[in-house]
Amino acid sequence: MEYAVKSIRAFIGAKDYELSRNFYLDLGFEEVKIGPKMSYFKLGDFGFYLQDAYVKDWVNNSMLFLEVKDLETHLLRIKSLELDKTYKRVRISHIHYNDWGNEFFLYDPSGILWHIGEFTS
Repeated sequence: MEYAVKSIRAFIGAKDYELSRNFYLDLGFEEVKIGPKMSYFKLGDFGFYLQDAYVKDWVNNSMLFLEVKDLETHLLRIKSLELDKTYKRVRISHIHYNDWGNEFFLYDPSGILWHIGEFTS
């Protein structure tokens, strides 16, 4: 069977929906409001749904991988936003160098773990 795929979109939760909305706007995502308790956040053709829903085990185990070109530039840009100073639970790591590629980690205000990386091949 051949699929005519146009996108794949994850659903993530938020402990404090308004705080998380502001975080993703500050990070540079564009918001498309779906309803009072859900928004679609996108960068170009890619994005995810943010929900006003919180289940601790679900959120604490949610991870997204954002593949980028020029990882160092992205890390410098994100650090320059000082999101870790604006949002108390936000953390940004240094770059980790792996056999498959490189990545750094960004935790959103609810604890969602973002892997931001680039592959070597």
